[in-house]
Amino acid sequence: MFCSLQTFVPMYFKSSLRNNPDTNNLSAYYRLVESYRNYDNRICHRTILNVGFLEDLVPEQLNIIQKILTNKSESKTELFEQTDSLVVKYIDLFWSRIIAEKRIDLPESVKEKRKGLVYEDTIKHKEVREIGAEWMGYQGLDQLQLSQFLKSIGWNELQVQLTLTQIISRSVYPASELKTARWIKDNSAICEITHYPMEKITKDKLYQNALALYQIKDKLEQHLSKRTNELFDIEDKIILYDLTNTYFEGEKRNSTLAKFGRSKEKRSDAKLIVLALVVNPEGFLKYSNIFEGNTSDSSTLPTIIENLRIKTSATNQRAIVVLDAGIATEENLQIIQAKGYDYVCVSRSQLKDYKAVEGTITKKVVTNNKEEITLQRVNSDKSTDYYMKVKSPGKTLKETGIKTQFETRFEEELTKIKLGLSKKHSTKRANKVHQRIGRAIQKYPSVSKYYVIQVPANEHDVVIDLQWSKDIEKYQKIQNNLGVYFVRTNLPIEQEDTLWKVYNTIREIEYSFRTLKTDLDLRPIYHKNDNATLAHLHLGLLGYWLVNTIRYQLKSK
Repeated sequence: MFCSLQTFVPMYFKSSLRNNPDTNNLSAYYRLVESYRNYDNRICHRTILNVGFLEDLVPEQLNIIQKILTNKSESKTELFEQTDSLVVKYIDLFWSRIIAEKRIDLPESVKEKRKGLVYEDTIKHKEVREIGAEWMGYQGLDQLQLSQFLKSIGWNELQVQLTLTQIISRSVYPASELKTARWIKDNSAICEITHYPMEKITKDKLYQNALALYQIKDKLEQHLSKRTNELFDIEDKIILYDLTNTYFEGEKRNSTLAKFGRSKEKRSDAKLIVLALVVNPEGFLKYSNIFEGNTSDSSTLPTIIENLRIKTSATNQRAIVVLDAGIATEENLQIIQAKGYDYVCVSRSQLKDYKAVEGTITKKVVTNNKEEITLQRVNSDKSTDYYMKVKSPGKTLKETGIKTQFETRFEEELTKIKLGLSKKHSTKRANKVHQRIGRAIQKYPSVSKYYVIQVPANEHDVVIDLQWSKDIEKYQKIQNNLGVYFVRTNLPIEQEDTLWKVYNTIREIEYSFRTLKTDLDLRPIYHKNDNATLAHLHLGLLGYWLVNTIRYQLKSK
């Protein structure tokens, strides 16, 4: 019945005029009706019984009957016994019909049903706040002992509470200081967890606190690096180094950091800033640095290596630095060795004169993407380092597509030149034709090198034809090297699959960059001055520390 779920209002008699067949006169025809409020708080009516003609009852008696029926439905007892026998007769008749026809739920059954029920559609909330992700973040910072560290360097309780609030907010809801302040006040229960007074949260306080956190960047990184090593028993035998850049919105005219450079996100229209990270295979940051936007990848390594040991773990093991080809210049590799590290990297250049190491066999490994990679140890006369030839079907397919596209475009350029030889007033002088061919070769150097081009001319030095073909030997050599790259190390590794596993840890730093840019919203940067930019990036890194602390524990389970 409806009233078991909704607000109940008393029963009453409702009448309408009808022809009474017994008297053949118009008389009042009665229905017993209940009123109730529905979920939208609107009053609705429902007929409980069609009673009929009640010409033997007067209005006072009808009022008594409807009142007593209402009380019975609500389990209320009458103070005085009813003496009117006609009223008692109709009450018993109507009540027995109501029960027999199950027109309402009995009061006892209603009470029993309501014991374990909450009608969610009828619940109204005020000041609803989220707490799940915030509580998980608070537990993560507690594991990192951030509060204890900040207090040890002289920060007061209020500063510590604000810092916890800001880092958790950055991890859960990455946004500007203004949006973060609104989110904390309108949606989040973070202040109830950290005990920072919510009424004191403003965008200016968040901005100033981010600047203060950047002032202790080196101390914070060293503490968090050591703490995660102790917490998860990590030895930092392998460290990964790579760079990325992120772009600015705005002109940044007075910035010394924002520069035009080679954007990895294809934003050549915007100024950039370069972020360098050192992480371990577990994804925890070891060291970070920020460079001007036009800094080349290879030039950053000496600064990083110089500071790496003193900024991170206190252990003295000989770590392996894993880096990508863009940073692995010969000079940088020598610097890494001189500082007491080993290295694993992709060779910057394709080996030409190499041969398989005697006694070794080609190995195959299956990647996480179900791709079968071929590994082969090779020697080079130009270096004493260990080289491993890697053949990737996925890379082969990608490079084949690019090569085919460039071949088509190069041949289209040659076809245009050839068609011009038969047109009136077009360039036919040999030196001019050679210049046009040279520009095409310069435009597509990767494919033009295996083309043989013939430009016959007459005695007047006028080109009469243009022919081209592929040098089969050179073309086949290029074809065989598609999808091939070489992993290089100074380690005395005997097993190819071991070196492959070490090199593939660099995927972790790629994940770190994706998390920072996408999940933690480090791009683009809207801040106008450099101090705000540095604080913004550093706060994102602190958020990443927290995210990775939680992620690492989830992965282990």
